[in-house]
Amino acid sequence: MDFVLPSDFASRPLDVPAIDFQALLNAEQFAAVTAPPGPLLVLAGAGSGKTRTLTYRVAYLLSQGVKPGEILLLTFTNKAAKEMLHRVQDLTGIEPARFWGGTFHSLGNRALRMYGEAIQLPKNFTILDADESESLLKQTVEHADKLFFKDKTNPRPGPLFSVLSLARNTQLSLADTVAKNFPQYSDIADRFPAFATAYAKAKRDQSVVDYDDLLELWLKLLTEAPEVAKYFAARFRHVLVDEYQDTNTIQAQIVDKLAAHHCVMAVGDDAQCIYSWRGADFENIMSFPERHPGTVIHRIEINYRSTPEILAFANGVLNAQPKGRHFDKELRAARKHSIKPYVVATMDDREQADFILKRIHSLITDDGVAAKEIAILYRSHFLALEVQLALSRAGIPYQITSGVKFFERQHVRDLIALLRFVYNPSDAQAWQRIAILLPKVGEKGAQKIHAAALDHARLMQQNFIDALNTDDVKSKVAKDAKDDWSNFCASLRQVADAMSHEKPSDTVTVAIDGWYGDYLKGAYADYVDRLEELKALVGFAARFEEMQDLLAQIVLLNGETSDKHVDANEDAIKLTTVHQAKGLEYDVVFLIGAADGQFPGRRAIESGDVEEERRLFYVAVTRAKNELYISYPKVASRAGPGGMMLNPSRFLEELDENLYEELRIKRTYGW
Repeated sequence: MDFVLPSDFASRPLDVPAIDFQALLNAEQFAAVTAPPGPLLVLAGAGSGKTRTLTYRVAYLLSQGVKPGEILLLTFTNKAAKEMLHRVQDLTGIEPARFWGGTFHSLGNRALRMYGEAIQLPKNFTILDADESESLLKQTVEHADKLFFKDKTNPRPGPLFSVLSLARNTQLSLADTVAKNFPQYSDIADRFPAFATAYAKAKRDQSVVDYDDLLELWLKLLTEAPEVAKYFAARFRHVLVDEYQDTNTIQAQIVDKLAAHHCVMAVGDDAQCIYSWRGADFENIMSFPERHPGTVIHRIEINYRSTPEILAFANGVLNAQPKGRHFDKELRAARKHSIKPYVVATMDDREQADFILKRIHSLITDDGVAAKEIAILYRSHFLALEVQLALSRAGIPYQITSGVKFFERQHVRDLIALLRFVYNPSDAQAWQRIAILLPKVGEKGAQKIHAAALDHARLMQQNFIDALNTDDVKSKVAKDAKDDWSNFCASLRQVADAMSHEKPSDTVTVAIDGWYGDYLKGAYADYVDRLEELKALVGFAARFEEMQDLLAQIVLLNGETSDKHVDANEDAIKLTTVHQAKGLEYDVVFLIGAADGQFPGRRAIESGDVEEERRLFYVAVTRAKNELYISYPKVASRAGPGGMMLNPSRFLEELDENLYEELRIKRTYGW
């Protein structure tokens, strides 16, 4: 193949202003930025100026005569690449367009546009968006088995695509991927490889690629077209990778191929590798020195965010890691001493929420802390239910930065609609929400079924729910939904019986275990997490003796909060999962649910692998700048009446008690 160098690779004079790197960087940053060419692994601790180091490295290379077109900058978001390259422009005057900088996927697309024909990919290939990818997968599966999606416990096209995508990005077999991440599909995992093969063929036939292909085919290009690999290796004298700990198997292999000359700088932090569930491979950063002989490791450990006491606590979390399974590092504070983190044991979730509410009030009114500088972090959404309720009742504005409020989450609303309908079959809105979950039943179809059942019930003086399963009503049901109809009706009848004889918490359990639980399994790839959130409703329902009180309270709570649209810049408390908080910082952080089974989660404990949970715990505590409160309930109210006793998180139990202060809550909720 003949290669024509792109115009931005041509020799162009650089006029880079003199930069006093030593004056602008601390000693650790300066050493990494000015390191001689070669394989470099920069371990940048939380709050240590990782982005600054990477930005100045680009500027330094330019100052040493390296041309912009010879630098490849790989990031995980286009925003990150743009920010870095604009900072470089501010430092050097070199415009961003002269670099190859961006996400793995965007640069993969660029490489394939140039040389994809070397692996039989036409230049005019088009890229499918997420909806189009799922649609094509649906067509190929239905062509192979037209009944597959009619079984509601089988994954729908979206969840099935998630399974195939994770397997492709981790390069694990589909069987191993299902066993590890999607156990709800273990009984049918043997069918997935044929679907994956058919889907891949359909894409080839149509000259289209999906998002994952941009990585897979880029790696194939570098592997199967030696002349292309040689060209890129020669072109990019320096490869820089941001957030290296988040790379998946394919991305790490792409970096290895591009950096065959070993002039690569990987910047990251093994202690912040928390995304294995979406493909990130912890081994990539751990094995980097072995894959790149002669690697020089630079540690950037001066933290500009947190107090020494918070950092001592964070270091304690890391020090408990198994030996040999991490890089040694110790965050050191640039700030003055302050108070130690607080650990608070509460009786239950409600007392935990009450403590947080009163402490927030004191922080805002007495200490002058801005509400937007206060964050409440949690491992899983259901752990924040009581806090959301407490904030809503108190009229304190809050913003959930990792999704919607608990009672507004789609699966929660579905289950509540089912309960509402059974309690009041005349509730047409509740009926419509659950009926359209059936295959091929739209809004008009749902209305026709409801009208037919209402007529039959009146004519035969029959209970409405019993009328649903009669032949008259069933004749109005869409053909594709008929197989599901009997189970659907039987489940509604079971919920109705429970509602007549059992407490609301028992009724909620029956509803979860019935038809909707089966629907959930096929509808969502993260079924296990969503099921756990629904089970949180059991504990909430245990407060009530009557179903009408439970349903009324939920509606009232939604009414109090759903019309309060909090602007991102409004002074409001931030609620977020720890995953979504990575990279952010707040004056005050409350980490809730720090109990074994909640953080670390039950599944991690049962699998015997809690190390990623430990890293997540570390990420959580390093979000705090000034004050850190870690709380846990002694009783899990979500277990229903009586609750379940909880122990403090093992991540707390492993720490030296001198690293924190215990706050004891009195009966009057004082401290």
